[in-house]
Amino acid sequence: MSKLITVAVEGDTDVFRASLADLATDYERIAADARMAGALHHRFGVGDGFVLIVDEWTDEESFQAFFGRPELQTFISKVGGDLSAAPVVTVTDAITSPDQF
Repeated sequence: MSKLITVAVEGDTDVFRASLADLATDYERIAADARMAGALHHRFGVGDGFVLIVDEWTDEESFQAFFGRPELQTFISKVGGDLSAAPVVTVTDAITSPDQF
C-alpha cells in the first residue's frame, strides 16, 4: 500500500516562490530523482510562513531515504526553508474512497 506524506517546512515563502522559476531545472532534476526513488505524485502548497509538500510514495522508507539526502536538505535551505525548526512530517496509508477525484 502506498503512502501519502505531507511535510510542512517553515521558511521564507517569497524566496521559495522565486526559486520555482529561478531554479526550475534543479526542481525538474530533483523530481526525476524522486520518481526513480519511489515517488508517485508530488505537489507544493504555500501557507503563511511555510511550504507544504504533498507526496505519494511507494513506501515510507523510500521517502525517508530520499528526504534525508544531504543535498536535498541543502537545496531546501537554498530555496528559503528554515531547517532550524524540524519539518512536520505526516505519513498515512493511501486509500481509495467513493468520493475520490
